[in-house]
Amino acid sequence: MTDTSLIEAAQTSKAWPFEEARKLAKRYPQGKRGKDGALEPVLFETGYGPSGLPHIGTFQEVLRTTLVRRAYEVLTDGAPTRLVAFSDDMDGLRKVPDNIPNADVLAANLGKPLSRIPDPFGKYESFAHHNNAMLREFLDRFGFDYEFVSASDRYNSGAFDDALRNVLRNYGAIMDVMLPTLRAERQATYSPVLPVSPTSGVVLQVPVEVIDAEAGIVRFEDEGKNVEQSIFGGNAKLQWKVDWAMRWVALGVDYEMCGKDLTDSVTQSGKIARVLGGRKPEGLIYELFLDEKGEKISKSKGNGLTIDEWLRYGTEESLGFYLYREPKSAKQLHMGVIPRAVDEYWQFREKLGAQPVEQKLGNPVWHLARANGGAAGSEAPGEGDKLAVTFGLLLNLVGVLGPHATHEQVRSYLGNYVQDLDAADLAGLDALIEPALAYNRDFILPTLNRRAPAANEAEALKALDAELAAMTEETPAEDIQTAVYEIGKNEVYGFESLRDWFKALYETLLGSSQGPRMGSFVALYGVANTRKLIEEALAR
Repeated sequence: MTDTSLIEAAQTSKAWPFEEARKLAKRYPQGKRGKDGALEPVLFETGYGPSGLPHIGTFQEVLRTTLVRRAYEVLTDGAPTRLVAFSDDMDGLRKVPDNIPNADVLAANLGKPLSRIPDPFGKYESFAHHNNAMLREFLDRFGFDYEFVSASDRYNSGAFDDALRNVLRNYGAIMDVMLPTLRAERQATYSPVLPVSPTSGVVLQVPVEVIDAEAGIVRFEDEGKNVEQSIFGGNAKLQWKVDWAMRWVALGVDYEMCGKDLTDSVTQSGKIARVLGGRKPEGLIYELFLDEKGEKISKSKGNGLTIDEWLRYGTEESLGFYLYREPKSAKQLHMGVIPRAVDEYWQFREKLGAQPVEQKLGNPVWHLARANGGAAGSEAPGEGDKLAVTFGLLLNLVGVLGPHATHEQVRSYLGNYVQDLDAADLAGLDALIEPALAYNRDFILPTLNRRAPAANEAEALKALDAELAAMTEETPAEDIQTAVYEIGKNEVYGFESLRDWFKALYETLLGSSQGPRMGSFVALYGVANTRKLIEEALAR
């Protein structure tokens, strides 16, 4: 594969990261040029509100943005890029988050900037500093290539002063953008600038009069008194939509995606960016996650799924794979989606090695392998790897082994399945055993119910036992599957369809209405062990 063929394929690829990257490539076909004509990095940005700890939404936004970043680098043959993870820690704390220690510390400081509230964990100089540290630790854990930027650092140091001066100069035009979008009562109090009270330290939501735009002086009422105060040096922050636009222009942001709930914010912030002399960055508006009932995930409801929960029952690769798929479609995010995501990731990984370049670029694994540190034209590590035993099959195995199954016990059952694996494939399979044990223990075992077979099912099970008695532990899975299949087709046992036969096997032997390919299961679990399952079923 040459760089030329890769670039040509990228120019027509329907994979969404390339579709997004082509938007940027229209702006900057060979990279971004500064005012002096010199090449400078295209800037990608992600936002984080540090009123709570980083979560799966934070991960997905950084991952998806990184995928677009890498795709753009391919399209432009390596044009320089940067990714900024921006923390909006000048925001006033609106409410006390759940599950935070020493909540009274936060309650006593409601309304103050997050970076000026004591850390309830007692570890950092402020609540925001604590959560910002957690963000960096979180992103570093997954190897993201990014630069951390804090709103409080920019506001307090004066780095945003010129941008704030620009806002005051264009105060009327910004009000013309925003006022038509607000209710009458909100119009009466709205201001693009939120001064910080010199008395209470609270971020104020009050009308503001611009006195001297160049000096940054505004007038507002605070606790019944008229106050004139500079908005520079951290004495104010901007209202959300204005702040977002100001940041795009001040930092020179070229790409930023966001959730569907911010669609209106993108529109209004884009208009304000033009008022400020800049333009809205390119970006993707993605759909939000739903819980298993189809309801929107809410941190306050606690109906979501955390990163740690996913990694307890799945793998980092499977999480990345699930988040890659169809970002413009709403997806359910709950425990039940993990096993399928694990197996589908490996299905795509196995296909990758034999695919032509055009198909590789549509393979999620190709993109995920390059997300962090992967060279644009390099082959992904482990292309063509195969998972000898699916995660679903592993779950069935640990299900019959019972609640006290161990890693070593499961490993011993893999037997012939692992003897020909190379180190990468073996490591991939071995990494799934602990998640399988945990998922089975917490979600499958409590639901298992092995029922007694009906009369016709019992006769079919006896026939299967007889077939297995003539086999050895080395009998290929396909031969076992054929024997199972022929019994189900035999009209003497009275099954209306093969589906009924397989359902009977799953419910009487495994305790579930769904299950694996039985030939593969028997080959893994063992012929003799499967005959014991049949014996137990017939004795019920």
